[in-house]
Amino acid sequence: MTNSEINFKVELDDNRVPERIFWDATENPNEGINETKAISIGVWDQYHKGLLGINLWTKDMPVDEMNHFVVDLVGNLAQMITDSTQDEVVISALHEAGQKIAKHLNEQAKKEQSQQSQQ
Repeated sequence: MTNSEINFKVELDDNRVPERIFWDATENPNEGINETKAISIGVWDQYHKGLLGINLWTKDMPVDEMNHFVVDLVGNLAQMITDSTQDEVVISALHEAGQKIAKHLNEQAKKEQSQQSQQ
């Protein structure tokens, strides 16, 4: 049997707010520890039948990147359901949610660009 590990290191400020987040994995295609601005980990608690979630982001994570991260997470959930249950209703709902969020973000970006060009 082979083993695979995923490791995280979070550097906190004096108020315990993440300043830097590092991760590494035995099957990481990049060598060495990698820095990231956000992580979202979901673990299924089989005993209590619920989610154990860890969501962390650094205080310098840009808002637009956080929003993009959320869209990618929704897409990732849709792919997970496709691979595991093939439940078309859930897959469709997740795709619709991701598209709705992406549309909102695109409209928001256009509005911000328009406001900047008027200044």
